[in-house]
Amino acid sequence: MDIADWRKKIDEIDRKLVELINQRAQAAHEIGKLKRDVGMPIYEPDREQKVFSNVRDVNQGPLPDRDLLRIYERLMDIMRQIQQEEIAPQPAADAARDTELDTDVND
Repeated sequence: MDIADWRKKIDEIDRKLVELINQRAQAAHEIGKLKRDVGMPIYEPDREQKVFSNVRDVNQGPLPDRDLLRIYERLMDIMRQIQQEEIAPQPAADAARDTELDTDVND
């Protein structure tokens, strides 16, 4: 395979990742509703550690655990934000913040 083939494969994988991340976000949103209804806190450190443990357990590389956990730390931050917005919605001006992307990354 040449670079164009690998990039096409990356694009295909990215489409699948986007779908899965959005499914995860929907689940986090629904959990946020349930937490709101029963008065549970958004941040649950024990649950977060369980997620990290599960991720490490299934990781077969080549991505090292430490890098995978960094990705999941950010993902969990975003999922907590989704739950926070479900429990205590922010005014529209705050919700419209853009997420800055690393422009140096192109693959």
